[in-house]
Amino acid sequence: MDQIQHKYIEVKGLKLHVAEIGAASSPAVVFLHGFPEIWYTWRHQMIAVSNAGFRAIAPDYRGYGLSDPSSQPEKTTFSDFVDDIHAILNALGISKRAKTPNAYGLVRNSNAHQKGTVHVFPVGKDFGAMVAYRFALCYPDMVLGVVTLGVPFMPPVPPVHHQKLPEGFYIFRWQEPGRAEADFGRLDAKTVVRNIYILFSKSEIPIASENQEIMDLVEPSTPLPSWLTEEEFATYGSLYEKSGFQTALQVPYRSFNEKPNVPDPNNVSDPKVDAPALFIMGEKDYVFKFPDMEDYLRSGRVKKYVPNLEIIYVPEGSHFVQEQFPEKVNELILNFLTRNS
Repeated sequence: MDQIQHKYIEVKGLKLHVAEIGAASSPAVVFLHGFPEIWYTWRHQMIAVSNAGFRAIAPDYRGYGLSDPSSQPEKTTFSDFVDDIHAILNALGISKRAKTPNAYGLVRNSNAHQKGTVHVFPVGKDFGAMVAYRFALCYPDMVLGVVTLGVPFMPPVPPVHHQKLPEGFYIFRWQEPGRAEADFGRLDAKTVVRNIYILFSKSEIPIASENQEIMDLVEPSTPLPSWLTEEEFATYGSLYEKSGFQTALQVPYRSFNEKPNVPDPNNVSDPKVDAPALFIMGEKDYVFKFPDMEDYLRSGRVKKYVPNLEIIYVPEGSHFVQEQFPEKVNELILNFLTRNS
């Protein structure tokens, strides 16, 4: 872990933290975390891909981990995250090409491959998958392939599968202004992150009863998952003590309804990511139980949007499959990177 280097890159006046390892001339793999995670969730994969000859880059999004928050965190958007990733890659010498808006109102690369440009594999986990795929829609000429874990490609329009779940569904609760703040505020930041890690490690969707809050779903005596040590968890807990949860509640939870900036957002053309893609899903991941999710994946409907998608299921894998079974996930990612480099 000591081989991983840390730096700050200034983007729009914010100092964004980036962890990286590997030669600057190597194909780049940008690892995009979810919640309640930070760059550290990719520690096993970063070492593995760098040992295999790739350059691993893992930022903390603005407002997460060691990165500065926006001056108005409550106005942060998915588009901010995509723009930040592009700016970080520019600063690291990955690409320096001009940008023009595409059909989805997203900024994309306007030029074809350029001599000397190092291209990139976005790898996203949880809502980081949404950032990875939006990046691929914005900058298709930069992307060699896309890997996501836990969350598949979803069209960049408000999700509908959540609507079939009851009021106590954790996303509904965290979207409600002030409710999560009050719930989390009863506990210290480390305990909040610990509880969420425990909840998201289970195979059941976190749903509270009418007179219960999400934090009440975890008994104080519940241990961490067996694959996460107290020492490892301390890294997460300490950095959420620094950052708090204001940005994390805004993106992803309060930004799911963010619409693409197009003249008629209700008539967005079907998006497609033509790059090779890999989706890794733990069969015990609670997201698998979202209404219609299993059929969306197993029926192949997802390939309407990502035609060159390979799906691999990991038996017993949880929502944190990359930490639970790092060797297996490393092998799957490396096989994909090697085939598509």
